[in-house]
Amino acid sequence: MRNRAAVRVVGPLDWVGYPAILCALLSVAFATVVRFPGGFQLPEPIFPLLLAFGWPLIRPSMIGPAVLLLLGLFEDLLLGTPMGLWALTFLGVYAGILGTRHLIVGQDFRILFGWWAGAVSCAYMTAYLVICLCDGGAPSLIDAAMQLGVTLALFPFANSLVQRFDDGDVRFR
Repeated sequence: MRNRAAVRVVGPLDWVGYPAILCALLSVAFATVVRFPGGFQLPEPIFPLLLAFGWPLIRPSMIGPAVLLLLGLFEDLLLGTPMGLWALTFLGVYAGILGTRHLIVGQDFRILFGWWAGAVSCAYMTAYLVICLCDGGAPSLIDAAMQLGVTLALFPFANSLVQRFDDGDVRFR
């Protein structure tokens, strides 16, 4: 008798649909203003950057950029940023990671974090420059750095997304 290995088939709803809905819900939850005494409020991480980083590593497709475009427009409406700002940055991260995918796939945790930090930093620099150009003034560097820091701290979630779905369906290798 032949021993057959079970193949776990991962559909688009598993690796695109549910994570996108979760990121949108987390964005809404963190967009609620929680102020502490002294006027301090929690920085809001940009959750869809997890998907813009992970999806090209998991399985490049046409679904990912389309959903990132919608998530970017949703983030713009939610945060009050210029329309297209986050869509531009998400698609830029997706394109950058997709172009360097052959260098990233299969690398160690630390190397993956370096790519994550570089991609998120480039996304934030792009967003900062676009906001400076659109508004005619610069946003607070301290607030931007805090938001960058909490978004960088999301790396374990990006790594778990990549590790969970990376070997989900061997038909696409």
